[in-house]
Amino acid sequence: MSEPLVQFVNSQSRRLPIWPFYLIGFAWAGWLFFLAATGALGVEPIEALEHRYGKLALQLFIVVLAITPLRRHVGLNFLRFRRILGLLTFFFVLAHLMVWALLDVQSVERVWADIVKRPYITVGMTAFALLVPLAITSNNRSLRRLGAATWRRLHRLTYPAAILGAIHYLWLVKGFQIEPILYTAAILGLLALRIRLPERRIAN
Repeated sequence: MSEPLVQFVNSQSRRLPIWPFYLIGFAWAGWLFFLAATGALGVEPIEALEHRYGKLALQLFIVVLAITPLRRHVGLNFLRFRRILGLLTFFFVLAHLMVWALLDVQSVERVWADIVKRPYITVGMTAFALLVPLAITSNNRSLRRLGAATWRRLHRLTYPAAILGAIHYLWLVKGFQIEPILYTAAILGLLALRIRLPERRIAN
């Protein structure tokens, strides 16, 4: 990408307000819930809604993980949007979990039994547990209290959470399906791009 285009995109992104992202995310979640409630998502609306929320969470995971490689390798700076996108990721993961627990399973005993007995649910719940402290500390007050170094180390939990989310989706689907494979490849590829290789020293 040419330098003038990069500078133009970065200048425009600095002008974009943050709050519309919340509005769009919540509105999209509400619209999907409305579609499920009115039968527009098919004959299994609860399952369809559960899967839609889960896939949206994975898609947002991919967007969040792409922000640093885009800045490092392309020069596009979208860092100011990373927090809101991370919070929306957690929101859709939570919505996915709530639909499964409250509308699908509808029993605390069965929820616990599924977590213990079904490996793909165990993996999914582990990913959710890793995201909880990240959502709680995604604010300036937590950053000040923890300190920048500790805060950054804590938020590296994003990486295993994303991988576990991809594994959860791979394990969930029946038979060979390309979509979860593509999501997993995207997450692993973006994580690989974050690795800084040691620079080679050139002998004089």
